Amino acid sequence: MSRSPEDAIAPAPRLTAAQVVDYLKRHPTFLMRHPELLDGQAAPARKQGESVVDLQQFMVEKLRRDLSRLRGLQDELLANSRDNLSTQDRIHRAALALLGAESFEHLIEIVTTDLAVLLDVDVAGLCVEATAHAAPRTVEGVQVLPPGAVDGLLGPDREVLLRDDAEGDLAVFGPAAGLVRSDALIRLSVGQNVPLGLLVFGTRHPGYFNAGQGTELLVFLARVLEHCLRQWLGLKP
Repeated sequence: MSRSPEDAIAPAPRLTAAQVVDYLKRHPTFLMRHPELLDGQAAPARKQGESVVDLQQFMVEKLRRDLSRLRGLQDELLANSRDNLSTQDRIHRAALALLGAESFEHLIEIVTTDLAVLLDVDVAGLCVEATAHAAPRTVEGVQVLPPGAVDGLLGPDREVLLRDDAEGDLAVFGPAAGLVRSDALIRLSVGQNVPLGLLVFGTRHPGYFNAGQGTELLVFLARVLEHCLRQWLGLKP
């Protein structure tokens, strides 16, 4: 006798509570190997009389909420750690690129071209203050700022400025300013008799840089650039 399609795809029999209990008794370590199953289970309340409040269930629920929160913090910490390692690797490769420059012109080219690729940003650039009160002019690969512009942008005591949502400054980013929606400006102090400068990075993504981020790696990269500039300009530290 032929079987109908309905017979060929018969639903699997449903498990009974007794079967589940029997399975757990025969596998006492099952919940230890799958602790996440306990998160969705209701804790039994102890009957202690109508006028007695059972705190056990409340405590269990609080522990579950705390566990869920800790798992979220753990996931966030792991994600931040991976991001930090990736950023550190990018900064180290950028520093090695600067140290490997074969001439002053090559160094400027690395800053204005290669660093954007190495650091995964849209714009990287170098700015330097003019030495006299004259109209700023653009030198190939470098934006020339009016005297005092660095302190005007950063403040006299700040080394780094991170802005999460800012239109690109034409004086800082030149023709690429239209791409910038978030930027990082890092002070450059090459020498006592050398005008102040800026190492700048910009991206089209708002929030890419923000005031809550650590700046140690960016400052480290700026210090490497200062060292390279002094070497090629024949200046003492």
